[in-house]
Amino acid sequence: TSAICTSFKVELLKGVHNFTATTGNTFKIALYDSDATLGASTTAFSTSEEITNTSGTAYTSGGATLTSVTPVASSTTALCDFADVSFSSATFTANGALIYNSSATNAAVAAIAFGSDKTATNGTFTIQFPTADATNAIIRLA
Repeated sequence: TSAICTSFKVELLKGVHNFTATTGNTFKIALYDSDATLGASTTAFSTSEEITNTSGTAYTSGGATLTSVTPVASSTTALCDFADVSFSSATFTANGALIYNSSATNAAVAAIAFGSDKTATNGTFTIQFPTADATNAIIRLA
């Protein structure tokens, strides 16, 4: 299930996460298979049910580092965005992903369900983040 993790909401109020580009925390995205149980109750990155690259070196455990875009406001909604991320020469199947803060004990931020298995076979696997606006941004506080 796609969700902003409940633990992340609490950690925001405690000042755990800093999304400021270049000076903030390091955020990553890890990919998971269809047996993973990711959702609002996910609290941290885990290697349980994380995908493995079946050939080549496109994906390594822990996933890819995200390039954060400094949070902004759009009307009364605060939002955060990341640059799209690609894994080239990839051969794997993923069913979902977890954005997490590797600077803060791998604290979970958001679980993302792909809706079904997505497969790359010796090709490029790209995670394209939605438009950074008050309605669509991957992380938004209204």
